Amino acid sequence: MQTIVITGSTRGIGFGLADSFLALGCAVTISGRTDEAVKKGGEKLVAKYDAGRVLGHACDVRDPDQIRALWQFAKSHWGHVDIWINNAGQSNTQGMAWELSPADAKSVVESNLLGAIYGSQVAIQGMLEQGYGSIYNMEGMGSDGRMHPGLILYGTTKYGLNYFTRGLVKESQHTPLVIGAIRPGMVVTDLITRQYDDRPEDWERAKRIFNIIAERVETVTPWLAERILKNQKSGACISRVSRWKLLLRFLLAPIRKRDLFDEGE
Repeated sequence: MQTIVITGSTRGIGFGLADSFLALGCAVTISGRTDEAVKKGGEKLVAKYDAGRVLGHACDVRDPDQIRALWQFAKSHWGHVDIWINNAGQSNTQGMAWELSPADAKSVVESNLLGAIYGSQVAIQGMLEQGYGSIYNMEGMGSDGRMHPGLILYGTTKYGLNYFTRGLVKESQHTPLVIGAIRPGMVVTDLITRQYDDRPEDWERAKRIFNIIAERVETVTPWLAERILKNQKSGACISRVSRWKLLLRFLLAPIRKRDLFDEGE
């Protein structure tokens, strides 16, 4: 049975991945910043799957000591960790770079970039000791260099993460480890929607674009989980959406009417 650890997995894509791996027969350790979040996420999963395959542990990825504790907790329980996914992250408050507070900038960089660096260090050390394992970093908007005004801080961290991941592939090429990246495409989560809480007019405009290019978590994560489990190649980027697919979605938009925000759809 494959054992998976996913940081930032009490909601959004991380939770969707946990759900999808469990559906494929894996054992999963979820984590979030608070015990309460982990408890709620675990209860949802245990309601669907065997409780013996679900583990939860609070971890703030901005603290390397907490990441080490997460590794030890999962390793002690399962005996080994097959796959570690650095998924935890946050977006900046939408706005020009010079408008963001130093605290906001610091938190985004620490969560998205340093958190993945710390997580990779801990997982690599542990997996080298056990002799095998796979590590994946969750990329996102900005990983390929494209820029979106108002979100360049977030994009900067993902661009840096792409460089870091590719560097890890080179540095680990003579080891038994698999290092990879995950690009889920635009996925509807509260990471996106809460940015528009106080801007209803902007939200109505944004929704039109999201309904063309975005997908729901429950559509994306089973696809990702299957490919992560099958992949044996270090350096692989498991990407849900190509440029051609995006272009096709725009071309089909007039005929293919979607409302991703309609719960009944």
